[in-house]
Order: sequence, then structure tokens, then C-alpha cells
Amino acid sequence: MRYLMAAVMTMVCAAGAQAAVQTEAVTYRDGETVLEGFLAYDDAMVGPRPGVLVVHEWMGLGEYAKRRARQLAGLGYVAFAADMYGKGVRAKDHQEAAALSGAYRSDRQLMRKRITAALETLKANELVDPSHVAAIGYCFGGTTVLELARSGADVVGVASFHGALETPTPEDAKRIRGRVLVLHGADDPHVKIEQVDAFKREMDAAGVDYSVVVYPGAVHSFTVPEAGDDPSSGAAYSADADKASWEALLQFFQKIFTQSEVRTIG
Repeated sequence: MRYLMAAVMTMVCAAGAQAAVQTEAVTYRDGETVLEGFLAYDDAMVGPRPGVLVVHEWMGLGEYAKRRARQLAGLGYVAFAADMYGKGVRAKDHQEAAALSGAYRSDRQLMRKRITAALETLKANELVDPSHVAAIGYCFGGTTVLELARSGADVVGVASFHGALETPTPEDAKRIRGRVLVLHGADDPHVKIEQVDAFKREMDAAGVDYSVVVYPGAVHSFTVPEAGDDPSSGAAYSADADKASWEALLQFFQKIFTQSEVRTIG
């Protein structure tokens, strides 16, 4: 509740000020690998606020994840779009994207280590309340934030948009400390209903507080306008599912940032 009150006070205090979303590139490291993320925040707000980690699709950190970060900043969060591949490393086509993302899908410890470096960078930012941090991801990024949760990371929640849900270590779900939200296209040919059902069993067995929302008629990449408008291709934009899933995310944030207790893992 204190964040709702803080938001009201911020609006009152800043009523005469002109809010502006500021963005900047942030260089950080995972061991010897140099990474460059994208930070967005509203400079009219005062004091620490919730932080949201945003994880890109399989092509690498690009305009789409940055746009989502700016959207979140406009709502009062500090958003940090992570870089999973390395500074300047971006896929030129789907074949290269499959190779880049495949290195992490086949090595979940590397995936967890790389996203943890981004999480630590966000939490260290002076604008962020490190006890109120969440992570969201799209496609490859959705898989990544679920692995972050399974690692036992201290986040109050994670949300996956049209991400793969499988993991080689489902027993790690018992380490999840925050809430989990999965936003899924009912007709996604890449993440079929069998995988969704297995994910639910995994979460249930671990006692995780989770929700799975399925959008009828939506396929893979339903939040990405650049995916086109042909569902028969297996990946296509759905304006209805995009809007509904974003609203579901904002409701999820209201819940986790006002009731931010995390499970004790022991």
C-alpha cells in the first residue's frame, strides 16, 4: 500500500513539474563479458521506487525491449532492459538468433548467471528500492525470467510473455520466492498445451503462487507488432492479446508491489 500512497504523493508534489522519461545506456559485466543494458526512468519522481527488469526476445536487446522499458518508466517504475548476449552482439537473422539463444537454452546455469548480473545492476541503482524488484521477458526473455525465479533470486515476481516454459530442472521450482505470471497464446505452435500443463504441475508441486493466462487464437510473439499478421506462420501480432496481457501485467504489478513478501526458502 505504501507504493500506492507514494505514487499519489509524487503526483501531487510533481503536479507543476514536467515529467520526462530519461534513458541511458548502462555498461555492466558478467565475469569477463561486457554487457550494455538500457535504463529508463521518470525524472519527475523523487526517491526509490520499484524496479522492473525487462528481458529481450531471441534477436537480442533491440527497440522492442527498449520500448517496453520506456512504457514502464512512464508508469513510474525504473526499468532496465537487460543484455543477454554481450555489448553489440545482436542476431542478424533467425538462424543466428537460434544459435545465440540456443547457447543459453542448453546451459541454464549460464542463463541464470547472465540474467543475475543484470538483476544486480538494477538493484544497485540509487533510484530503485531493491526489495521491490520484478522481472518480465518476451519469448526467449520469458524463458529467462522463469529461470531467474527458479534460481531462487530475490524478486517479488516474474512474468513471461509467450515464453517457453520447460526446464531441465523442474525440481528447482521449490526455490521460487516470488509470484509467477505466464501469459500464453492458446495456439502457439512452439509452446504447446502439453508444455503448459507440465509447467502447471511443476508449479503446483512446488507450492508456487502462480497464474497462467491463455489468450484464444493467439500464437507465438502475440505482443510484437513486427511479427506480422499471419497466425498461420506460427508467430503473429494480436492487438487484443497484446492489450489484455499488458493489463494483466499491470494488475500483477499492483499486487506484487503492494504485497511484496517473498517465500522463505529453507
